[in-house]
Amino acid sequence: MMAKKILRPDAKGRICLGSLTKGVSGYKAIMNESTKEITLKPYAEVQLREKWLFENEQALSSIKKGLEQSSRKETIYKGSFAKYADEDK
Repeated sequence: MMAKKILRPDAKGRICLGSLTKGVSGYKAIMNESTKEITLKPYAEVQLREKWLFENEQALSSIKKGLEQSSRKETIYKGSFAKYADEDK
């Protein structure tokens, strides 16, 4: 479903998107010079310390597989891993 809403710029040319931005950390703005049409492409940022995961295809695939298995209750309890936790991070 496509939401349609009239948005009017304020005196400084700013447009408030309000609740339309829920779950979005930023937008890439693309303007068609001939039509003056502006397209906003939403994106969500990740923390720098988690960025590596999205850049490592093999690790991300492994995480996704584990989440799928977990959702299907296909897990094996291997005990606590608390002794390996790094409290400084």
